[in-house]
Amino acid sequence: MNNQEEKYQNLLDNLSKKIKVAYRLFVFVVLLGIVLIFFPNSVVELLKPKPTIVQVESKTPIKQTQVLAEDEVKNGIHVASGLKFDEGYELVMGTCGACHSLKLVTQNRADRKGWLEMIRWMQETQKLWDLGENEDIILTYLAKNYAPENKGRRENLTNIDWYELEN
Repeated sequence: MNNQEEKYQNLLDNLSKKIKVAYRLFVFVVLLGIVLIFFPNSVVELLKPKPTIVQVESKTPIKQTQVLAEDEVKNGIHVASGLKFDEGYELVMGTCGACHSLKLVTQNRADRKGWLEMIRWMQETQKLWDLGENEDIILTYLAKNYAPENKGRRENLTNIDWYELEN
C-alpha cells in the first residue's frame, strides 16, 4: 500500500468512526423522544424535585429535621408553587408550570367541563401536548380545588345593636 492509499484509508476510517458516533447519537435522541411521548409520567417523576431534608444538630443530643421551604405547606397551600396541597398538585405543578406561571391556575375558577375547555384551547392554539392518562388526574385536581365560588355580596348582618347617629 503506498502513501496515498494509506491517507485515503485513514480518511475512510475516520469518516466511518464519525458516522458511527452520529448514528448512535441519532438513535439515542429518537429513543429519548419515544420515551417522552409515550411515558411522560416517568420523565416527570425523574425531574420532580425530591424533598430536601437537612439534619441540624442541636446542643441537646436530639437531632432535629427541617424541611426546606421548597416543600413547605402552610394552611393547605404548597408555599413554593401557590397551589392547594392535594392529590395531583405535583402533576399540575409540573405540567402547567412547564409553560406558564401557576398564578394562571390559581386565579382561575371553572368546573371540570370549563377546565377541559381551557386545556383543549391550549392544545389547539398554544401547542399543549396530549396529556394522556394525566388529563383525568389534572382535571380532577383542578375541578376540586379551583371550582367556581359563589361569592357575591356579603351575608346580611344579624344580631346587631343599632344606634342612632347624632348630628
